[in-house]
Amino acid sequence: MGFSCGIVGLPNVGKSTIFNAITKANVPASNYPFCTIDPNVGIVSVPDARLDKLFELVPAKKLVATTMKFVDIAGLVKGASEGQGLGNQFLGHIAEVEAIAHVVRCFEEDDVIHVSGSVDPARDIEVINTELALRDVGIVAAAMQRLDKSAKSGDKKAAAALEIYRQLQKPLNEGIPARTIMAGLSDEALEIARGLNLLTAKPVLYVANIGEKEINQPDSPRLLQVREIAAKEGAPVVLICGAIESQIAALETDDERKEFLDAVGLKEPGLHALIRAGYDRLGLQTFFTVGDTEDRAWTVEKGAKAPEAAGKIHSDIQRGFIRAEIIGYDDFIACKSEAAARDQGKLRVEGKEYLMRDGDIVHFRFSV
Repeated sequence: MGFSCGIVGLPNVGKSTIFNAITKANVPASNYPFCTIDPNVGIVSVPDARLDKLFELVPAKKLVATTMKFVDIAGLVKGASEGQGLGNQFLGHIAEVEAIAHVVRCFEEDDVIHVSGSVDPARDIEVINTELALRDVGIVAAAMQRLDKSAKSGDKKAAAALEIYRQLQKPLNEGIPARTIMAGLSDEALEIARGLNLLTAKPVLYVANIGEKEINQPDSPRLLQVREIAAKEGAPVVLICGAIESQIAALETDDERKEFLDAVGLKEPGLHALIRAGYDRLGLQTFFTVGDTEDRAWTVEKGAKAPEAAGKIHSDIQRGFIRAEIIGYDDFIACKSEAAARDQGKLRVEGKEYLMRDGDIVHFRFSV
């Protein structure tokens, strides 16, 4: 499982509480900074009602959801980029994930101390983003220093890379995240910039951790602060009440969970929306295979071609790929079976250049 989403934020904003609820793992969630020192990793199923619907139409011996990885990273503090609060170690853990779920505290709770003494989402977001940006500024400066001598001695490759690093340096110093700067680079320049693995280049989503009283008040002043900042970055915001999610995770049966959700006025756990948002931010999509033995969801990157998707099932299928027989999800549901979809002309035969679409139901033909 190569795709991971790191849960980051200041200490005591609810990261470990949310991670515990997602994974039902027994990770400490104590009321003091640096409780989580080693990153905790959880592999979670991606909630997808489409798979359940396919299982109703094509009952199989096994139902297998697709998964993604969450990493609970210890709380960053101001000065982390200079090593404060084990900062270098924590920033290194962020470098190892592909996307960032930035948890922001929007709840008031006297029993849970705030590292800055008060609840202020805008200030907290700025602290984290500044530390990530400062780390990136240092990475770019070090890379430029390494290349400077080679570029001056006539190394054209080094000179080209140095110029791209200069394009990154100035805006980074002004607080513009690398993902915004890199959006304007050519494909060649983008490849070089990606080699730096900058923290602010990673896609981000904001997780507003709200109190129980605010669960049905989506326009509270603190929440609006988070939405405004996220909108400027083109990032999604997911609302989570860590306290409620912990209670849901502790319930043992689906009936108990449904009864609890009804009582608090929720259609589904907020964590389901968080998992799906993380999956989407990682640039992932889902295709399905169905049959008597197994109904299964598979993960593939957006923009992947059919043979690459086939390789997710088995390398032999990719190697011996002949064609993909595909039915769109909505067509499959409307027709109720593969045979009916075939009869009604809804089954398409696609070749090696076919770009996979989210929700495709696929049967790969191959020969090895």
